[in-house]
Amino acid sequence: MNVLMAKSAGFCYGVRRAVELAEQAAARGPVYMLGHLTHNEQVIRRLAEQGAVTIGSPEEAPEGAAVLIRAHGEPDSTYELLSARGCQVIDATCPNVTRIHQIVREAEERGRVPIVVGEASHPEIVGILGCTENGFVISDWEELSSVLEKEPKLREKPLSFVSQTTAIRDGWKKIVENTKKVCTNAEFFDTICGATSKRQSEAQELAGRCDGMIVIGDRRSSNTRRLAQLCAQRCPLTLQIEGADGLDREQLRGVTTLGITAGASTPEWIIKEVYNKMSDEIMEIEQSFADMLEESIKPINTGDKVTGTVIAITPTEVQVDLTGTKFTASIPLSELSDDPDVKPEDVVKVGDTIEAEVVLYSDRDCEIRLSKKRLEAHKNWETVENAVESKEALEGTITEVNKGGLVANVKGVRVFIPASQSGKPRGADLADMIKSKVKMRITEVNKARRRVVGSIRAVAAEARAAAAAEVWNGIENGKRYHGTVKSLTSYGAFVDIGGVDGMVHISELSWSRIKNPAEVVSVGDPVEVYVISFDPEKKKISLGMKDHSQEPWTVFTSKCEVGDVVPVRIVKLMTFGAFAEIVPGVDGLIHISQLSDHRVEKPADAVSEGDVVDAKIIAIDNENKKVSLSIRAVLNDAPKAAPAEEEAAPAEEPAPVEEAPAEAEAAPAAEEPAPVEEAPAAEEKPAEDAE
Repeated sequence: MNVLMAKSAGFCYGVRRAVELAEQAAARGPVYMLGHLTHNEQVIRRLAEQGAVTIGSPEEAPEGAAVLIRAHGEPDSTYELLSARGCQVIDATCPNVTRIHQIVREAEERGRVPIVVGEASHPEIVGILGCTENGFVISDWEELSSVLEKEPKLREKPLSFVSQTTAIRDGWKKIVENTKKVCTNAEFFDTICGATSKRQSEAQELAGRCDGMIVIGDRRSSNTRRLAQLCAQRCPLTLQIEGADGLDREQLRGVTTLGITAGASTPEWIIKEVYNKMSDEIMEIEQSFADMLEESIKPINTGDKVTGTVIAITPTEVQVDLTGTKFTASIPLSELSDDPDVKPEDVVKVGDTIEAEVVLYSDRDCEIRLSKKRLEAHKNWETVENAVESKEALEGTITEVNKGGLVANVKGVRVFIPASQSGKPRGADLADMIKSKVKMRITEVNKARRRVVGSIRAVAAEARAAAAAEVWNGIENGKRYHGTVKSLTSYGAFVDIGGVDGMVHISELSWSRIKNPAEVVSVGDPVEVYVISFDPEKKKISLGMKDHSQEPWTVFTSKCEVGDVVPVRIVKLMTFGAFAEIVPGVDGLIHISQLSDHRVEKPADAVSEGDVVDAKIIAIDNENKKVSLSIRAVLNDAPKAAPAEEEAAPAEEPAPVEEAPAEAEAAPAAEEPAPVEEAPAAEEKPAEDAE
């Protein structure tokens, strides 16, 4: 005969915790257990031998005595009565049941009607109903349907459904599905214990593979009865026994594969007694039952890495059913996450598989405490250590600035980044890097001193080198790049085109005449440039920014012609005249003789640099791209614009010659306008100003 044992057999977390608390309290002195701590007479007898007395009501406890509330929980009135009697309450209510109490209280505060799905006489249900004034209990959909028929107005009321922790999930699902169809304002809280569901599903699956099943547990235990019912649906030969005395070998004759499970009220020592009574003569054990049992209750050591299933979540901790053992452990909220404001349900959900490290194992107190945070910290240390050898770049967040550099958080590990490795210029302010995410190379790890050193600069340098190689592999004359201005000099601007800096000479920054690159660009500006020339050996690149589609001479000739009067800006004064900008990139010469309608000794007497004046285009040399301008021509043309006014003016008698001032007599005759050909030839323009 092959014997298979269900993994989730025996004490559940709530019962185990209640029994342990009763044993601890009994060791300190008399303790009174309010109601049967568990539906297992053998366990109750054993506790009584240790000094734990079972009582039926709060009044039976002596005043000031220690009273233990069992896992099923109690109504609010019980706590009030015990408090009035001065009793010390040891609350062993299962956290899952406590959550149901909170749900029904909050539902009633919101004006809703709590409805509990379960057995009306069950102690757990009695305790839940004791937390509400208008709630009621139903056992299944048929009963609820009958209630809704009798009270049709209930369909429109706000209803809040919860379930007994040991309810059968299929029955709960049926109620949820049907209620949604007939009730307009119902909410549902799935409060079936995860461990109970797991125990039931495992038992059913095991029963489907066996031709005989044994379910161990007290006949008064509702969860044991449900286990037996579920197993019987898959395996007709299902026997429910309370202990080894109930085992009948004859009933198992002919069974080739035997499955064994146990209710939540059944301790390990009863399961062992059942095993010891099984004869090796009638069983060929596929796997030693003793080994399976020992494995399920094997000791756990502090520092062990364990895996488990989340079975309950409370505001302060997460309860975990440890895989491959009979133990349930807890993860305090402080050990679940680094975030002090996080809620447990934001990190895990009931049914999730979770890995953690054992931080406390107390055999005496039967307490196991885990830390998810610490296990992740160990893993992260390994990742950081391995990054030194692998040269892997890790991402972190800058958390602070100190006198030596920066501090970053990399997967929960504190990493120091010297200022010289920050990637910033020497003496730069590093404060603006706080909260930014950066990639860094880990250069040093000293786990004993908890010291880790990183370098942002190393990653940036490698990235820049890779980008530079890509640029050099694809560079060619005329190729355009999007770049960023890195620095300015008096003769131009350096532009980063993706890992490589190129030089834009001041003459290539703009078609306009400029004296400083800062007139056109600033450090950090995004710009579009094109390659004029490059030298891979010297790693030099000459870039241009001027838009050749806007070539100045073409723009000028398309807009202007000889005889046009245009506004111009004086840009340079020479001894022989002044240069004026007509359009950006095209200057014209105003000869000194054309600066005014009267003789001037030097250009500065007529105009100043920066002046904007009207000038007439008197000559265009397309071959040499030169323009001659005249302010004098504009001034001489001005009187011709109003001849009618002159004719309409009344004749004035000429002033007597003798009355003219002496200066007028000495004034030279008016100069004739200088002909255009008198403008100095282009070669007179100094070389440095030649266009």
